[in-house]
Amino acid sequence: MFTSVHCLLAACVFAVGITLAQDIPLDRVLIKDQGWQKVVGGMKFCDGCCSDHLGNFYFSDVAGANGVKRVSLSGKVSDFIKGVTGISGMQFGPDGRLYACQGPSRRIVALRPGVEPDIIVADVKPNDLVVTDDGHLYFTETSTRRVYHLDLNKNGRRLRIVAKDIAKPNGIALSADGGSLLVSDHMDKEVWFFRIEKDGSLACRSPYASLRLRAKHHPSKGDGIEADNLGCFYVTSDLGLQMFDPTGRMSGVINSPQPGKPLVSVVFSGKQLGYIYVANGDAVYRRKVQSKGVLHW
Repeated sequence: MFTSVHCLLAACVFAVGITLAQDIPLDRVLIKDQGWQKVVGGMKFCDGCCSDHLGNFYFSDVAGANGVKRVSLSGKVSDFIKGVTGISGMQFGPDGRLYACQGPSRRIVALRPGVEPDIIVADVKPNDLVVTDDGHLYFTETSTRRVYHLDLNKNGRRLRIVAKDIAKPNGIALSADGGSLLVSDHMDKEVWFFRIEKDGSLACRSPYASLRLRAKHHPSKGDGIEADNLGCFYVTSDLGLQMFDPTGRMSGVINSPQPGKPLVSVVFSGKQLGYIYVANGDAVYRRKVQSKGVLHW
């Protein structure tokens, strides 16, 4: 069992991340004269942003009937998997399958084009998920205030609660080195840090960063989370895309492409994972940045 001192040391190591930088301002990431560009429009409600290792981008039209869409490096938009609706979060796993949260269907599935969905777990209401490079799956269940864990390598895929009592757990992501888990809170301002243990359990829970709020006691609407190769984190929120340096300090807020519509998901994708993609209401946007994404499989 680890003491609070051990957890503090773990949090300090995490904060340093893969860079020794103590302060990374927003202008170190943004490129002058490079703004948001619309990638796809005319959807019902976009969500579930993710990338493959080549930099092809994927998203779902969670409120529509468009299934999972793929955007190639050349910008061509095509259907990746049809007929699978209600996806609010998804990510490729180390086995090459696309793992997806289907809240309305109360299940998590693994997808491949032309193949019936493999039901990984049923009778849950998942919001977002992440898969580690050694096959551990974590997902948030906002309605029960919990984070769950599944070991995809084991038969039976035993489901267990690894965190609870977060006001409205929503987005979930890995740190750049894959050793820590971050969970956003749609209601409160905190972004929670956990160290991932060898057996998949979580330890050293602590508030990593505080989202900026529109007004006191106003919901943060913290949602999707993504890390870059500098050790920084990006969290979608009511105010826009909030960026934090490796120590958890606020670097700044990147305005939403469509400020009047929900900003719910973010991922690095495109050529060399050098673009930030966001799902913003009925459309997907991207912008070129100086940092790059990190894949864990």
